[in-house]
Order: sequence, then structure tokens, then C-alpha cells
Amino acid sequence: MASEHILFGTYTKRVSKGIYAADFDSKTGQLSNANLVAELGSPTYLALSNANKLYAVDKGNGEGGVAVYDYKDGHATLQQEVLSEGASPAYVAVDESRQLVYTGNYHKGTLDVYAIAENGDLTLTDSYQSEGKGPRPEQESTHVHFSNLTPDNRVVVVDLGADKVLTFDVSDSGKLKLVATFTTEAGFGPRHIRFSPDGQYAYLLGELSSKLSVLKYNADGSFTLLQTVLMIPEDWDAHNGGAAIYVSNDGRFIYTSNRGHNSIAVFAVKENGATVEHIQWISTEGDFPRDFALSPDEKFLVAANQNTDNVSVYARDSETGKLRLVQKDFAVPEAIRVLFV
Repeated sequence: MASEHILFGTYTKRVSKGIYAADFDSKTGQLSNANLVAELGSPTYLALSNANKLYAVDKGNGEGGVAVYDYKDGHATLQQEVLSEGASPAYVAVDESRQLVYTGNYHKGTLDVYAIAENGDLTLTDSYQSEGKGPRPEQESTHVHFSNLTPDNRVVVVDLGADKVLTFDVSDSGKLKLVATFTTEAGFGPRHIRFSPDGQYAYLLGELSSKLSVLKYNADGSFTLLQTVLMIPEDWDAHNGGAAIYVSNDGRFIYTSNRGHNSIAVFAVKENGATVEHIQWISTEGDFPRDFALSPDEKFLVAANQNTDNVSVYARDSETGKLRLVQKDFAVPEAIRVLFV
């Protein structure tokens, strides 16, 4: 069996104990051998560095932050916890070229930057406090949900509460400088953003609106709106929240998850990246799919259902972009983040 490993970040509200791992057969798409690799409070998002340091959202005793693990041969050894009073972050990302880590805090509305030491430990270098609010009940204040690199090595921050996308220059020492602000339609509730392989376009997922916007990414770090489409059927009137978005390596297809409609939506990319067209919905065979991931060879997609404690696997047709279910009841408690390692 050609085996790979997946790490699952989770909530620990009900039955989960922390970070789980499982084996993945890259020939058949079957998951097996789920096991707990790190006991931690609600590690809802994870990032692994090239130096095999695992950076995980960390929560406990009224504090939140990042836990640093040495991750080798399927074993995670805790080496540092960087905690402060209040809520934990919602997103963590590694900047290999500058050796920095970025976290976005939903409840505090902050972007935090940490320098990575030789041993993988973190030291805070800068913090940005976002501001603003939107018209929906969930937008009573700023809510930073995403902070990661742009194709030209800036940092982009998505603020769900303020309906904004912020672009920053970052110095090698981890200092931030805001260079552009994009404002969505009111109530869009942007959550995550991904870019086309050539860096010309960006795809912005709206959690509160269940919409997907295509943006032109400009040389100065600004964005221009080109198109907005629905991620759910027009007649869907029950609650839905858009969650994660990924783009295939060839830039031809976009995948998003719907929590409520409980589906993966598939879009074909047209006009070299400038427009998208919906081509498929497929059930996640569970409730509340937050994160998912494409396998390294992109032959499979793995989606986690938080409320039903199960993970589903789909075979992916690289020509049509469409998905076909191959496994649906693999048990992982309160799973959110899906990370191939």
C-alpha cells in the first residue's frame, strides 16, 4: 500500500482529545488507523513547517495561542506554548522564506506575527488590530478568519466581521505595513481566500453569504471584483455557512465546503482564471464540513464533518474536476482541519 499520513485538527468540545492522525492509501483513497498524536485544547487549525515543526492552535485555562510540536515519524512532542489571555486563533500559517508564523484571531480581530527561532520556537514580532463591523448579526465586530501569504509574498488577511480583505507588506524581521484594503459587498462575510497558480486572480469565499467572488489581484496588493456566484442552490433556504476553499494545482477547478447544505461545491475556472462556473454539488455524508484537503497528487479529496465525527473521501477526476465518493464513515472526533503530511 502506498501510504501517506493525514493530521486532523479538531474541536475538543465533546469527545475529541486533540490532534489525530490517520493512514491514507493513495492508491485506493481509503483511510485507516486513526489515533491521537497530541492531547491539546481545541487545535482547530494546524500548519507544518519544512523543518517538521507543527504549529497548532492552542486553548486552555482562559488563554489562547499557538503550540509548537516537533513532529517526526508520526509522533508529536510538545516543545513550546505561546499563550495570552483570551480566545485562541482561528488560523495559523508558516512563511518559510522569512521564517515567520502568522495567526489570525477571530474573536480578537488581530493578525499576529511570530519569528521562528532555530529550534522552531516562536517569538511575537508584530500585531495588527483590525477594525470595523458589518450588517449581519455575526458581524458586530471585527473577525479575522484567515492570514496567509499572497503569490508575491505579501500577507493577506480576511476579516469576516468587517467585510474586508487586507494586504500587508512584511519585513524580514516580521514587521507589518498595511498596503491595501478591499471591501466586499455588505454582509458577504469573507472567510478564506486562495489564488490562481499564476497569481493573477484570487477566489474569496463568503461564509455568511454562501457566495464565491473572483477578484483580480493587482501589483500594488489591491483587489478588483470581477464576479460573484452562489455556492449553494438558489432555492436552499435553511442555514448555510461557507467554510474552506482550495484551488487545484493546474488552476482549472475550485472546491468549497458548505456547512448546512453539507456539501462540497465544485467550480470550473474559465477565461484563464477570470470567471468560474458551478459544475457539481456532492454530499459530505455528514454534518458541518469545515476544512478539507486535496491529496498531494490531487487524485482524492478528503473532507471532515465536525458535528458527525466522520471523514469522507472522494476520488477526483482531473479532467472534469468532478468528485466521486469512495469512503464515508471514517471516524475522527470533531474533525476540522485536514492536513496531509
